Amino acid sequence: MNDYKAPGLALANMWVGFIAFAAAVLLGVYQVVERIDLVPALKSPELYFGSVSTHGVLMGFVLTTFLIMGYGYYTATTSLKQPLWNKPLAWFGFYLAVIGVLMAAAPLLTGNAFVLFTFYPPLVAHPTFYIGAVLLVVGSWVWCLEMIMSTMKWKKANPGETIPLAMYGTTANAIMWLFTSLGVAAEVLFQLLPWSLGLIDTVDVGLARTLFSWTLHAIVYFWLFPAYIAFYTLMPKQAGGKLLSDQMGRLAFIMLLVISVPIGFHHLYMGPFQAAGWKFLHMTGTMLVAVPTLITGFTIIASMEIAGRLRGGKGLFGWIGKLPWNNPMVLATGLAMLMLTFGGFGGVINASYSMNVMIHNTQWVTGHFHLIFGGTTVIMYFAIAYYLWPKMTGKELHSNGMALKQLWLWFIGMLVLTLPWHQLGLDGQPRRISSTPYDAELVEKWIIPEMAMIVGGVILLISALMLVYNLYRTHGNQVAVAVPEVEYAEPVHSIARMPHLMNSFGFWVGLIIVYLVASYGYPIAQFFLMETFGAVPWSI
Repeated sequence: MNDYKAPGLALANMWVGFIAFAAAVLLGVYQVVERIDLVPALKSPELYFGSVSTHGVLMGFVLTTFLIMGYGYYTATTSLKQPLWNKPLAWFGFYLAVIGVLMAAAPLLTGNAFVLFTFYPPLVAHPTFYIGAVLLVVGSWVWCLEMIMSTMKWKKANPGETIPLAMYGTTANAIMWLFTSLGVAAEVLFQLLPWSLGLIDTVDVGLARTLFSWTLHAIVYFWLFPAYIAFYTLMPKQAGGKLLSDQMGRLAFIMLLVISVPIGFHHLYMGPFQAAGWKFLHMTGTMLVAVPTLITGFTIIASMEIAGRLRGGKGLFGWIGKLPWNNPMVLATGLAMLMLTFGGFGGVINASYSMNVMIHNTQWVTGHFHLIFGGTTVIMYFAIAYYLWPKMTGKELHSNGMALKQLWLWFIGMLVLTLPWHQLGLDGQPRRISSTPYDAELVEKWIIPEMAMIVGGVILLISALMLVYNLYRTHGNQVAVAVPEVEYAEPVHSIARMPHLMNSFGFWVGLIIVYLVASYGYPIAQFFLMETFGAVPWSI
């Protein structure tokens, strides 16, 4: 195994993420069962909201952050073919983040942090929860520094060379996370933490939600970036072909970096905190962020077609059957693209200033979120793990057949879970509730979709356990494998020279700062320029 790789660091991060993931899925099954009063003995609003809060934190903050860090560390070493910039610091960031998770877990498990995962006052958690969240974020900032400095070190050693696409996307994600996490960091450090400690009596709800909106939607692209990186840099090679265009990948990464941060107000459409003009501005940016998704969809499907035709596919659609669907990376990409299509349609509804009114705060939003995040994003996390585990452990994957079944179960379970949620949202069922004690005739319409979502939740739990079991058994596999280099995809047309703007980040960082000031400058400043009314702490 080459000295520059960091498999131990990558594995440690990924295992923390997947252990959190398994616990989160188990809690998710409890929630869908409790919500429809199927088992009266489980009825407990306190337990339900505690479960929702823990589920959200484990999936949205722990799984994602540690998976992204682990994947990023391995990508940095294998794509740049050099050691990490500062490996001891990377380990420090890992341990700091783990300590943060354990600190946040204590109040979650003892009923002192029923705040969901949206950091919205007047809900308040124990100070330990906020301190733990801060440590987790600071640990992730260490990762960001590692990615940026590793790229700078490589560029200094390779002047004029093109940054490998995988590392270009990873560095773009690190820069974006540094910018977008500032919103929630400011909210926690200057509002929620002093508030929970009793240092201040009230907190400005409008300012808090505005700061959190700075992070709230861009964090989705922080989660999604690894999936896109795998689409562009791993899948084409695994499919037996080449990437249609390296430039399209860089363009998509740049657009996600620049556009995705200042668009958070579409989560505040129904709130009184911002004027309509600011909401419209953010809506425009939200619609624009669909462009890199369309670019990605076209480029990746075209790359799959190239692979299929190189394998002998004929006719209009004959290439589809020729793809190696027994390869987890290829299968996961195909399933992810289908879920991205369904989920993307729902996202356009959410982003529209007018149509959002129909589904605001309903189960439609829950369905859309789970289909994009739990579906498109997380299924690619599985594919990344299946591809990298043998390379990091030196052991053959325990069961490729189990991996394929697990991916199919996750896809089926996610559709069975989320499509009924979309229907329930259109029928008016609200989200963020522990039960539905409403008009009997209305509730009767919800029974079949609610039963379906339980079936979907159970399928997802089985799939999650299969993933963890397969990865765990791989470590003990007696069949050792030669550890080849990660096979990054080559573009159809070799790159003679990459334009400077598509091989660097300085200009884009400046553009992000301008865009952020334009989008959030006055909307934040207004809370210091007018009289506002603070909220007192409230717990479930």
